[in-house]
Amino acid sequence: MKFIKITEQDSNHKDLEKKSITELVAAMHEEDNNALKAVNKVLPKVVELIKQIEPKFKNGGRLFYIGAGTSGRLGVLDASECPPTFGTHPEKVVGLLAGGIPALYSSIEIAEDDLDQAWKDLSEHNINSNDFVIGIAASGTTPYVIGGLKQCQKNNISTGCIVCNENSPLSKYADYKIEVIVGPEFLTGSSRLKAGTAQKLILNMISTISMILDGHVRGNKMIDMQMTNAKLNKRARRIIMEELDVSAEEADRLIIKHKSIRSVIDNYSNE
Repeated sequence: MKFIKITEQDSNHKDLEKKSITELVAAMHEEDNNALKAVNKVLPKVVELIKQIEPKFKNGGRLFYIGAGTSGRLGVLDASECPPTFGTHPEKVVGLLAGGIPALYSSIEIAEDDLDQAWKDLSEHNINSNDFVIGIAASGTTPYVIGGLKQCQKNNISTGCIVCNENSPLSKYADYKIEVIVGPEFLTGSSRLKAGTAQKLILNMISTISMILDGHVRGNKMIDMQMTNAKLNKRARRIIMEELDVSAEEADRLIIKHKSIRSVIDNYSNE
């Protein structure tokens, strides 16, 4: 099938500068709802991809996101939230961005044009066949991401992708592809909008559900959450109080003694 870059097509909304704030907000919200509808259509593909990650984690493997620009930053964001939320090692879920850390804060557009750099970045983490790599690119044409997935396939490393166009070059190198078709952007070509929203929703599902399957959740509670500030200490106390039906004072005592929510819950019967 022919590849058409829908994400770059002309917006369905005209004369934006002539519209009122109310009209602009309503129009953007309408497009956000279209992103939700697009994600709904690819849920079976999301399920299929997550099923591939579960055994990798069980065998000590890791999940890598590679991307550029907004897509890459979303991958880094999702990966960076896993250690504080689920108590995982920073290497369990890794986000790699074309241009490296400086590209988190400044636009380094030229970095995405290097076909070889993603593989170099992955190799610094000793990537191997026990790992899983997801390429994120709204257009599906980013050389940095394409080159990375291509080399992964050559080295027997499982791959997936999250793209917003059908039959893109990137999809050819993804064993498990999620093509979430959000249509033209509100602001022509600005894929940080609907495309970014859809990608973030899917990344939320991938990381959260993978962590549930990997045993980091009990009931609906984050039992490996890191208690690194006052807010999280209060959250941990509340979790213990609700799970064990104890007072705030008793919850604090148990946390001080056992150091983690998981340990408190696992050992409470012996108290």
